[in-house]
Amino acid sequence: MTMPVLQASMPLHTLSKRLSLSSALTLLHTHRWRPLSCQMSADSFHLTHSITLPIQLAEPVQIVAAPGISESEFRTAINSSLFKQWLRNLQSETGILADNAMSLKRVLIQGVDMFGERIGFLKFKADIFDKETGKKVPGIVFARGPAVAILIHLESDGETYAVLTEQVRVPVGRLILELPAGMLDDDKGDFVGTAAREVEEETGIHLNLEDMVDLTAFLDPVTGCRVFPSPGGCDEEISLFLYRGHVDKEIIMQLQGKETGLRDHGELIKVRVVPYKNLWRMTADAKVLMAIALYEMAKREGLLPP
Repeated sequence: MTMPVLQASMPLHTLSKRLSLSSALTLLHTHRWRPLSCQMSADSFHLTHSITLPIQLAEPVQIVAAPGISESEFRTAINSSLFKQWLRNLQSETGILADNAMSLKRVLIQGVDMFGERIGFLKFKADIFDKETGKKVPGIVFARGPAVAILIHLESDGETYAVLTEQVRVPVGRLILELPAGMLDDDKGDFVGTAAREVEEETGIHLNLEDMVDLTAFLDPVTGCRVFPSPGGCDEEISLFLYRGHVDKEIIMQLQGKETGLRDHGELIKVRVVPYKNLWRMTADAKVLMAIALYEMAKREGLLPP
């Protein structure tokens, strides 16, 4: 059954301007491909690449492929937006290399997972040293890039409900209740459009883009206005949005247990609708808990549109 457009009972909210991934911190670096060598073993190539970062011109960085990484995968990894954004982050005003106390020496590309023709996940190790002590800092990176998630509030018969998705999550071996969420598909930084598209794919609900509130935009600009769920090992940065609407109780009943998702992509999703007042204790999904915290604090400080 086609879901009606949800009309939010609030004035339009102007989202804070963000730098897109393609325009943020345009820091150029030069590339120099080295000839391939077959000296490691008979069935693997020793692929290397050298780059020079503007922030440490006297210290070229060696990029090396781990055994099993093909030349095509190696080039794809180095040219990917995931890797380029990581390099930009290192050199930003709040980056690790900004104050010249650290030095990037070497990067080992260990894994490349493709989503069709584009790179989805990238795994690598970075050798970054503290210049004063000479010690290497922990540098294992699982790169997956920016993502979005949205907290949906539906008012019905005096009760506020939150819309969640129930998904199979193999890494934790469990079914998890989560906010509708997804990764950005490109470098254009279309956070709002991606959030709305993911909601429609995962719940069947069509959202009005102009009625979405960017909760992460209320953070101090020094944070980048994103949240990092696991910065010790993953580069994922999430923009969290809020959508508020009014619906009949019949719509709540139709949503409950609805099977959605892109089945041809392996998405086996069920929609779950729960009272918002109980949401904070019903799931351990970090996106849910972060969204609740931002929403409640923004509401307390009067930052939300009425």
